[in-house]
Amino acid sequence: MKKLLLTLAVAGAIVSCSKNDETIDQPIPEQQTELLSKSKINNIIQESLETKGDFNWMDTNAQTIWSAVKHGNNLLTIGYGSDPGQFQRSAASTNIKDKLINLVRSIESKDNSTASRATDDLYVDDNINVIDIKVENISTIEALLADQTVRYLEPASYTLQEDNGLSARSGEGFGCGFRSQNIASSDFRTVSPAARVPWNFDIHNIPAAWNYSTGRGITVAVIDSGLSPEQRFMNQNFNTGQSSGRSVQKFGTYVDSIWPWSNNYDGVNDKCGHGTSMASVATAPRNGNNLPVGVAYNANLVSYRAVQNVLIDDYHEKRGVAEALTALGNRSDVKIISMSIGSPFSISRVKDAVKYAYNRGKMIIAAGGTSTSFTTWYGVIFPASMNETVAVTGLKEGRYTRCGNCHSGSKIDFTIEMERNSGNFVPVLSSYNNAANYVGGSSVATATTAGIAALVWAKNPTWTRAQVLDKMRRAGEFYPNRNSSFGYGNIDALKAVQ
Repeated sequence: MKKLLLTLAVAGAIVSCSKNDETIDQPIPEQQTELLSKSKINNIIQESLETKGDFNWMDTNAQTIWSAVKHGNNLLTIGYGSDPGQFQRSAASTNIKDKLINLVRSIESKDNSTASRATDDLYVDDNINVIDIKVENISTIEALLADQTVRYLEPASYTLQEDNGLSARSGEGFGCGFRSQNIASSDFRTVSPAARVPWNFDIHNIPAAWNYSTGRGITVAVIDSGLSPEQRFMNQNFNTGQSSGRSVQKFGTYVDSIWPWSNNYDGVNDKCGHGTSMASVATAPRNGNNLPVGVAYNANLVSYRAVQNVLIDDYHEKRGVAEALTALGNRSDVKIISMSIGSPFSISRVKDAVKYAYNRGKMIIAAGGTSTSFTTWYGVIFPASMNETVAVTGLKEGRYTRCGNCHSGSKIDFTIEMERNSGNFVPVLSSYNNAANYVGGSSVATATTAGIAALVWAKNPTWTRAQVLDKMRRAGEFYPNRNSSFGYGNIDALKAVQ
C-alpha cells in the first residue's frame, strides 16, 4: 500500500541555543540574534498547525526565519512583486528582482567573512517571481521584511527532522514501496480483451461511462516520483489493446543532491513506486494481459519526476514541483494535473506555481492527505487546501467513512471509495513488469478523479475547466448540497459524461 502519510509529533526536549557572534553595523537587541533551535522552530510550526490549520513563515518574525535559514544551508527564498498578487515574471518584476539581489549583496558584503560566499549562489525562476539566495545575516532578513516589494520570505532548505520535534513521515519509506501482489479475484472483474476492472470502478460507474468516453484526445499530467522503466505498459507498450493512438512523455525536475545549487536533474525514472501507481490508476492501458486498467485508458500521459517521495519538504522537491507546474502551465495540450503529493503546510513558491498553472486553465487535482492516528485532527493538506485546486479524499466501501486515516474537511471537493471492508485497496499496475499491486489513501482517490475528469473533458473537448468541474459537481452524490467533510461526495462517472 502506497499512501500519503503525515505524522506530526512534538518532542519533549528542547535543544540549547547558541549565540550569533557576528558583528553588523546596526546593533540588534540580544534576544533577536539568538539562534532558535530546530525544536523551538518546529514547536512554532506545530502550534500554528493546531490552531490555524496551516503555517506561514511570514506570520513569524525575522529571528524565526533567520534561524530556520541558518539550519537550512543559509538558503533563503524570496517571493517578490509590486503587490501580493504579482507572482508572474514581467519586465517590471525583473527590475524588482535586480533591486532585491543588490540589496542582499550590499548587506551581506558588509561582513567580510561572508562576502565571498554569500551571494554568488543564486537561483532565479523563469516563470514566477521567486529567487533563492544565500543569506548569513539577520539584518538581511530584517531589511527584506521591511521592503514593500517582498511578497514573502521562506527558508528554502529547512526540513522537519524527526529528531527535532515535528516529524513528517510516511509508511513504506515516505509513501514509497516496490512490490507486487496477487490480486484477489473478488477485487476485480474482467472485460474485453482480458483487462481487469478494479472493484471500485463499478461503484463510480466508470465502466458504464466508457460507452461515452475513454479519455481520447485529453492529456493528463501526473506530478509525482516518475515512471518505473520496468513496467512496459506505462512505457513502450502504453499503446496496446484498446489503448492505441496515444502518447506518454516523461520529464524530470527533481535534483537528487544535498547540494542546494546542483542542477543535475535525476532523470525521469521512478525510484519510489508511488508515481508509477498514480499514473497507472489514471491512464493504464486496456489490453489482453489480465492487468488493471486505468480510468481514462485512451488519454495521453505526461509524467513528471518532481519529488523523491510523496512529501514535499526537501528544497529540490519544492523547486521541482514548482518547475513542473509552470512547465505544464505553458503547455496548451495539458488539461489536467494530478498531484497525489503534498505538505502539512503551505509552500509559497509551489503556491505561486499552482496559481500560474491555474491561470492557464489547468484543472489541478490534489490529495487531501492520509495520516496516522496521531494526526486525525489535521485537516486537508497543501496544495489541496488551495482554492485553485480540486481536493479529493478516500472512503471506505459502502459508507461515508473516510479510509483508514484519510483527511477530510471543508476543503474537500470529491470522494472516491478505495478501501474494501476486507481491508484491500485498489488494484493498479506494479512498478515491475506484467505485475499488479494494491494502493490506497487519498493518493489513489486523487488519480481516479483525474481520470474521471479526463473522461468528461474528452466527451466535451471544447469546454473550459469551469464547465468540466461544474459537470463533475453535478455528478456528485450530495449535489446541489456540499457536505462539510466530503464536499460533493462520490462522483458518478456515467452521470458526468451523459
